[in-house]
Amino acid sequence: PCRGCCHNALHVLPQPGTTEVEPCHDDRQTRHQIPNHGPVALPDRQWPSRSITRAPRWLSTDLRDGNQALFEPMNGERKMKLFHELVRIGFKEIEVGFPAASQTDFDFVRRLIDENLIPDDVTIMVMTQSREDLIARTVEAVKGAPRAIVHLYNATAPAWRRIVFGMNVTQVMQLIAHHVGYLKQLTDAQPETQWTLQYSPETFSATELSVSLKACQTAVAAWNAGPGRPIIINLPTTVENATPNVFADQIEWMDRHLSPREHITLSVHPHNDRGTGVAAAELAMMAGADRVEGCLFGNGERCGNVDIVTLALNMYTHGCFLYTSEADDDIPCLVLRGLRIITTNKYIDPSNAANRH
Repeated sequence: PCRGCCHNALHVLPQPGTTEVEPCHDDRQTRHQIPNHGPVALPDRQWPSRSITRAPRWLSTDLRDGNQALFEPMNGERKMKLFHELVRIGFKEIEVGFPAASQTDFDFVRRLIDENLIPDDVTIMVMTQSREDLIARTVEAVKGAPRAIVHLYNATAPAWRRIVFGMNVTQVMQLIAHHVGYLKQLTDAQPETQWTLQYSPETFSATELSVSLKACQTAVAAWNAGPGRPIIINLPTTVENATPNVFADQIEWMDRHLSPREHITLSVHPHNDRGTGVAAAELAMMAGADRVEGCLFGNGERCGNVDIVTLALNMYTHGCFLYTSEADDDIPCLVLRGLRIITTNKYIDPSNAANRH
């Protein structure tokens, strides 16, 4: 909305390829500048002619991204209840926390491992920023786990490069190579765990595609990804800033250029700032995404993550089953059990919410 100059009008968004917003009817209104890289040069895009025919790999981030959005983050016991519920629902990949940033998360992850609470067919994921001390603490948290995904990230968009890091593109690539190499060094020393790197170019949706690709390929090379060394490239709409078709173009472009593609799982992490997180996830799957990260019922920072229940129901109504294994629970079970999460774990508790404002 306009900054007080008019109460009912909205600014017209930039036209593709421009950065300037049309002013509102009040000529005194200062023009805003909105970063916009324009449309993706993909004249032979294929995703519009495709359909979703199979379920993606799902990752629940309710215990991490969903938890950090709560007014009162879950304690260890509540996280444990939700973890067991997510397992019963059928999730095979669960992001369990940010152990380097929280003693509660660190202790929770250690309890999962030390008490042997992780089922044989479930892989946990932990998140860390690209800093040596945080990476070391994260690896310490998951030491001894049978399988672990370490999610490493750094921002790549121009504003973050300039304002936050004070780095040029070459320096950002050096940062990625150094910290992925450091993680590789620590994890290679613990061969009893099956390690997977997940790398995210944070702010991907606002980053030039050539820079995003360079960042991802730098991570792939530093990890030495290939047979027996899996890697997940996770592309987020860190802040949703375009229509879903633009995100789909970005995903298809990356899908075409990532190498070696057969050893890369292409994942997406849609947010819902524009209210189109579900649409962005659907089009991303049509564009080549193998995996989707989100939260039950769309909880998460700001306007939330992609709503996995809505996304899965959309797929189910078109004849696409929620899971890739016929032995897993079907969608009605997910919905019913998800509702029980709300009522029993106070994950989203209306009675508490009324007292928080």
